Amino acid sequence: MSYDRSVSADPHELQPETVWHLQMPQIRFGRDSIRELGFQLSDLGVKEGAHGLVVTDDVLSEIGHVDRVVDRLEKAGFAATIWDGAEREPSIENVEGCLSFVRDETEDGYDFYLGVGGGSCLDVAKTTRAVIANGGEILDYVVQPTGEGKALTESGPPLVLLPTTAGTGAEISPVAILSVEEKDVKEGISSNHVRADAAVLDPTLTTTLPAEITAKTAMDALGHAIEGYTTHPHDSLLRPSDPETRPVYAGRTELTEMFSEKAISLLSGNVRRAVHNGDDLEARSAMLKGALFGAIAGLTAGASLCHAMAYPVGNEYHTYHGETIAVLTPASTLGYNAANDPERFARIARMLGANAEGLGTRESADRAREEYVRLQRDLNVVPSGLAELADVTESEVDELARRTVESQQRLLRVNPRPVTEEDVAEIYRDALYNWENE
Repeated sequence: MSYDRSVSADPHELQPETVWHLQMPQIRFGRDSIRELGFQLSDLGVKEGAHGLVVTDDVLSEIGHVDRVVDRLEKAGFAATIWDGAEREPSIENVEGCLSFVRDETEDGYDFYLGVGGGSCLDVAKTTRAVIANGGEILDYVVQPTGEGKALTESGPPLVLLPTTAGTGAEISPVAILSVEEKDVKEGISSNHVRADAAVLDPTLTTTLPAEITAKTAMDALGHAIEGYTTHPHDSLLRPSDPETRPVYAGRTELTEMFSEKAISLLSGNVRRAVHNGDDLEARSAMLKGALFGAIAGLTAGASLCHAMAYPVGNEYHTYHGETIAVLTPASTLGYNAANDPERFARIARMLGANAEGLGTRESADRAREEYVRLQRDLNVVPSGLAELADVTESEVDELARRTVESQQRLLRVNPRPVTEEDVAEIYRDALYNWENE
């Protein structure tokens, strides 16, 4: 497989990138920030009396978070309809259910959209708003060759996302990830028109998250931060011929590096407390902030090898995305990629809390993997590798590698170290066991 550092330019264009671009939703963060939801909508131009759709799942409806949101909407003078059919790792068919609901209930869609929940709920909300605004069907906008890859041109009415987990970064991401079940792949709709207009991050919405999911979503957030910190610098990639075609994953900058560093420290320094005492609001707030910072870094600079490998695993074995990232990070990001820039990985080791005093740079870099695995073992809810996660065997890794290289080029192209199909297979083998279960 050839390795092309360009993520955007035509093959004949060899000019380096000189421009970086950062686009974020409005962000409202803090304890009880949900109380300002009405003001947030008004600030986006939504008029009193407007009718919106709340996209969520049935669990969040049952535990009361959706009632809190609707109560705030009604007190601010807005009406709301609830669709709580979002599924874990949503499929095209799942989102089509939400689209059909909107089209059956309204003529032109709702006045505004809210997503409440984890990354799955938020991605359903993002996709629904985008497709209603642009017309057509979901596969019109899914990347080629699975979909038509048509460009979105409209964002639609205001979309506000309220995460109930600290991990996926979907509340600020310009990408919605969906399962295409008939092709056994996960694909994305990637566009700044997918991105929400605002995100309201209230740590009180995360205290009901079970310990196991707290840990696994945290590993996803930590993956964003570390991958964003170690991907290509933006000016080592190639300049697009048209700014409109600049990819949303465009390489790291000084700004994304600052967010990565803070995210790694916040997440690794607080996840044990959040997992072992879910009511620790200080730790929950730090986790939500760390996840936000990790998403700003990783979802701007670009997720890379680990996320590319996670999608085929999740699609084949129906694993949670966060736990898949957790078991793949040691072998991929902190193993294979560490040879690219040992000094950078030595810094990650220190951020994770490793003591590397007296060690050389390469040995210090290896401590990053060791410290990450130590963190996972302390949490006591993360699988020890692909074998425990989904009974993956060595005989299956070649097929997973083939699917990774075949379907995840948008992520592999920003990986800091070139990878072949054989490399990916070997990394999968390495990830079968991150430690020995006693």
